[in-house]
Amino acid sequence: QESTGERLYGNVANPGKVEGIAKIIFTTNDMSKMEKGDILVSPCTRPEYISVMKKASAIITDEGGITSHAAIVSRELGVPCIVGLRNATDVIKDGDIILVNANHGIVQVMKRKKQ
Repeated sequence: QESTGERLYGNVANPGKVEGIAKIIFTTNDMSKMEKGDILVSPCTRPEYISVMKKASAIITDEGGITSHAAIVSRELGVPCIVGLRNATDVIKDGDIILVNANHGIVQVMKRKKQ
């Protein structure tokens, strides 16, 4: 599997390593596209996102620190999580295959979804 070379760096909130399909969630209206095993990519998470966070194989956010909502919930769920990536929602598109290495705080775009 080759990478597109695009890498983002953030803070590890919960360790683990997962590859999967990215789903960008900006509002609760976007939650319907999230399927079990997808990777949740969001500016930040809120309590109303819990149902999609439970489906996620990993959670990554633009904002937040290790005490943010995403960080706390990911630890409760035992899901790999990286927070504070700044521009994840700009770089990553819906359907991209991404590798979340939450052992080292690195997100890599592995394969772009065909337009």
